[in-house]
Amino acid sequence: MKIKVLDKGYVEMVDLLGGDMAAVRAARISYMSKSDPQRDEKLIDLLARLGHESPFEHIVFTFYIKAPIFVARQWMRHRIASINERSGRFTEFGEEFYIPDSQRSDGSADKMRESMEESFRVYRELISNGVKKEVARMVLPLSLYTEWYWTVNARSLMNFLNQRADSHAQYEIQRYAIAVAECFKNACPLTYNAFLKHIYRGNLLEV
Repeated sequence: MKIKVLDKGYVEMVDLLGGDMAAVRAARISYMSKSDPQRDEKLIDLLARLGHESPFEHIVFTFYIKAPIFVARQWMRHRIASINERSGRFTEFGEEFYIPDSQRSDGSADKMRESMEESFRVYRELISNGVKKEVARMVLPLSLYTEWYWTVNARSLMNFLNQRADSHAQYEIQRYAIAVAECFKNACPLTYNAFLKHIYRGNLLEV
C-alpha cells in the first residue's frame, strides 16, 4: 500500500509481521486460552480499553518513507523503532525539495524555491570540483527529500499517531501521520478501531 504525501513524498507499507491475530495470540498466552473468532474482536477491544497494550507489540510494520529532512528529524524523535536512512555520504541527492504552497509560505514560495535551487547549484558545483559528498551536502536545506525504512510495532505506532495525527503537530508531519494511519487501518482493522475508540488522543483521525 502506497500513499502520496505532500508534493513529492509518500508512505509505503512494505511488510507486516502478524496482524490483529498476533495481538490475540499474545494476549491469550496469559491464560493459555485458544482463539475464538467470535470473541477475538472483543478481546482486542478489551485490551485497548483496559490499557493492556503489550500484546500490540507483536504486530510489526515496515514502511518505506520519502519525506523532507525536517519531517524526518521530527519523526525520528519516536525512538522505539528501527530506522535505516539514505546516506548523503555515499549517495548524491537529486534536486527534490518540498515547496509549500503560497498560503503555507505566506506568499514566499518563490523566494524559498530560489534559495533551494541556489543551494543545490552550489552542492553540485562543489561535487564537480572534487569536494566529497559528505562535505558538499552541508549546504543543502532541510526541505530536501530523504528516504528511510521504518520498522515499528503497533503499540509504538499508536504513540506516533497520538502525537503526530493531531492539530498541534506541524502540518507536514500531520499529513504523513494520516497516511500511516490509513495503512494501519487497512492492515489491522480490529486493532485500529480499538485504538481510535480507547487510546487515540489526537483530533485528526475519524473515530
